[in-house]
Amino acid sequence: MTSRAAIVLQISSLSAIAASAGAPTPLYRIYAEHWGLSPVMVTTVFSVYAISLLIALLTVGGLSDHVGRRPMMFASLIVCALSMAVFAAADSVAALLAARIIQGFGVGIAFGSIGAAIIDSNRSHGSLLNSVTPVTSTGAGALISGLLVTYAPMPTQLGYLILLAVMLLQAALVGWMPETAVQRPGAWASLRPTVMVPPQARAALLLVSPGNIALWALCGFYMSLMPSLLRSVSGSSSLLLGGVAVAVLTFSGAGAMLAARPWPGTTILIRSMSALILGVAITLGGVHAQSVGLLIGGTVIAGLGFGAGFFGGIRTVVPLALPHQRAGLLSVIFVICYLAFSLPTIAAGLAVPVLGMTLTLEIYGTAVIVLAAISLIGVLSEIRRAA
Repeated sequence: MTSRAAIVLQISSLSAIAASAGAPTPLYRIYAEHWGLSPVMVTTVFSVYAISLLIALLTVGGLSDHVGRRPMMFASLIVCALSMAVFAAADSVAALLAARIIQGFGVGIAFGSIGAAIIDSNRSHGSLLNSVTPVTSTGAGALISGLLVTYAPMPTQLGYLILLAVMLLQAALVGWMPETAVQRPGAWASLRPTVMVPPQARAALLLVSPGNIALWALCGFYMSLMPSLLRSVSGSSSLLLGGVAVAVLTFSGAGAMLAARPWPGTTILIRSMSALILGVAITLGGVHAQSVGLLIGGTVIAGLGFGAGFFGGIRTVVPLALPHQRAGLLSVIFVICYLAFSLPTIAAGLAVPVLGMTLTLEIYGTAVIVLAAISLIGVLSEIRRAA
């Protein structure tokens, strides 16, 4: 396999895995109606995925630095394919939880190993590819799933079966992919849950973390509770709305990543946090005005902040690591992101029955704005110190 074919396989595999993570979003309402899921249970089903993903990142996230990228990439595809099979056959909440747990572990393996392989294969654009691919593919997975649920037969199965076939094909092709990492001793020791941030990257990681937390907390809300919020605001019962909202957020984010490529890291962070603050404020205004147009408009602007902020964070931090430290550092970044992706969402699910959807969103959105402002102030202070 040529190096160009290898990078195509790596990107397509990460795309399929990320798409599988977004695929259940439009289906949550069907699951809720069939099995009586409350908002708390919906966010729990959503969040066990993130918790399982974190466990994978903390244990096997850096294993590809020792055993090679290929074995771990193959493992991630097989585990995610298994989760698709469980999703397709799910007939209870327990099966749904099991599918999400398996899926989270597979995605965690993928983000550490495939992400590092992409950077190994393309040093100049690796950070951009690692940022754009999961974001756009998650949105595409949610949107395509919404279309299949609305217009295709077997609404709770077809999307999963398609992804299952794609992942099995990609796993079969991994054997022809050239290895991009040098095997190193210490594989068993690397399985101990540790947080490994190279000393030279610590200050940069601290600077971008409040913004990353804000970005991923917002994304978690969109992927779990936004379908219900849109139904309340619009009065529509269309299952496609949830997929559209996630796609708008992630596609505008991908566009922002591409636009931000020539900008310095500090410029990216300043503009992304400003866009996030403005976008969330407009979204909250759209909810109060019961205006789908304002809500979607705010989502577009918030998505610009989401995409540029995530890309800026990775581009600021990851290049500071040595080659053998990359997978471990990427895992730490994703640990922070997915804690923010899951824990605030669970809190929101608990709050909705008590406070109502609107007040819960107001509190949630305010917290996102405050965190983004902390990151923005930090970057501005760093620029002032440097001057």
